[in-house]
Amino acid sequence: MTEHALQFIRRGRVVKLENVSPTRTLLEVLREDLHCTAAKEGCAEGDCGACTVVTAEAREGTLHWRAINACIAPAHGIDGLALWTAEDLALDPLITREAPPAASATPVPHASADASSTAHPAQQAILACHGSQCGFCTPGFVMSLFGLYQRTGGAACSREAARSALSGNLCRCTGYRPLLDAAEAMGRMPKALVNETELLQKLEQLSTGLRWGSGEKSENVGWMAPTDLPTLLTLRARHPQAQLIAGATDVGLWITKQHRDFAAVLSTTRVAELRRIEARGGTLRIGAAVSLEDAFGELATHWPPLREFFERFAGAPVRAAGTLGGNVANGSPIGDSMPLLIALGARLVLTSVRGERSLPIEDFYLGYRRTALAADEVLAYIDVPLPAAHTPQRVAAWKVSKRVEDDISAVCLALTLTLDAAGERIVGARIGAGGVAATPVRAHKTEAALIGSTLGFAAFDAAAAVLQAEFEPLSDLRASSAYRRAALAALLHRFGREAEGQANVSLATLTLEADA
Repeated sequence: MTEHALQFIRRGRVVKLENVSPTRTLLEVLREDLHCTAAKEGCAEGDCGACTVVTAEAREGTLHWRAINACIAPAHGIDGLALWTAEDLALDPLITREAPPAASATPVPHASADASSTAHPAQQAILACHGSQCGFCTPGFVMSLFGLYQRTGGAACSREAARSALSGNLCRCTGYRPLLDAAEAMGRMPKALVNETELLQKLEQLSTGLRWGSGEKSENVGWMAPTDLPTLLTLRARHPQAQLIAGATDVGLWITKQHRDFAAVLSTTRVAELRRIEARGGTLRIGAAVSLEDAFGELATHWPPLREFFERFAGAPVRAAGTLGGNVANGSPIGDSMPLLIALGARLVLTSVRGERSLPIEDFYLGYRRTALAADEVLAYIDVPLPAAHTPQRVAAWKVSKRVEDDISAVCLALTLTLDAAGERIVGARIGAGGVAATPVRAHKTEAALIGSTLGFAAFDAAAAVLQAEFEPLSDLRASSAYRRAALAALLHRFGREAEGQANVSLATLTLEADA
């Protein structure tokens, strides 16, 4: 099925698997082929985190750590990487452990006496802090904490950092307080870190023997993962029927829920040119294969008010595995990145062997799950205009969903307003909306209603009525049409209130006074 065996590092050794189908998930390989059953299938859609595993990839001499959902991750996605499951933490010879201090100096609650001395601090901390009951979800929590531990070098973490790292893990019986306690406690335990120098050497040795899908054997291509853009474009022209795949956080659901099979898969995630973020003459160019986590982090440096919105975009494992280009090209009407990119004035660069073309992101969507992408094209870059110096601008984005974290939007609204030099009059407006039509849409009529108005609640009160009438939202399990209209108006009202200087309202920080 593939041009070479699937190979990765586990427990310090190379694991080699022959003839792995391009639509076989990593969880299937772990449980059925390698008989590693700590990672579990809870939802098969990347929502619960019971299947969480950790990978490490060598990039320019450093290790890039990710906690991902194995249930929707293609097995071939870990080709050339290192992998850990909960079973591996006590058995990996690459994990170097410090000697424990004297018992009297131990600054954390003690685990039970029969706990293994080789258990990782993430495991010891969960045990000591009573963070496990039924145990079904526990290995997933362990791996999310292990990923956080490695990324921080074993340093003590804040409760907020722990909450973010665990945002993709659900627990139905323990509650999250002891798990957050464990996240804080593991940083105070004796260090147990992967020897990154030795692992980098092993990954370098492994990479020299890999040939990611060159497409030379066109009769049976299976999984193709080129490492440069020209090869990607050649393969796309040669195999237009191949399923394009990036982070697979959505395509993975086609496999697990719809039982779809693909004879050929063309992955963009190894293409070096598409994994970069560059500032180019007033434009931020984000490669289509840049992870959601990295893309959002860069966007937040230029538009800090958007940081809270980004943190609500799925859970941490989905943001680590998913790509901005994949989310955009997927074309879902309830995707959260597209309304924001519409509001920011983004343009998409589509590339093929015939050349490249650029178009506004709102023109990319032709209908439900239909885009302007030709059969031989790939989405290569997302170009976002950077804020102009000395030009007042207001940016906001909101997501309305039934759950705060790890949930799909019922409504998404994003706005960018350009103001005059005095910062009082609206001279430009861009509004993107999701969940209100068959595609992500731009609210042209509402923009026109705002331009020329004085910044304040009165302008947004009038524009809210226009916004409610501009779209015909459908009713579904997430929200009724009437609710979606009301939510759109409420969000625009909120923007107007905040524009007048009223404090931001957040349910996350809202407290209720006791009844008199």
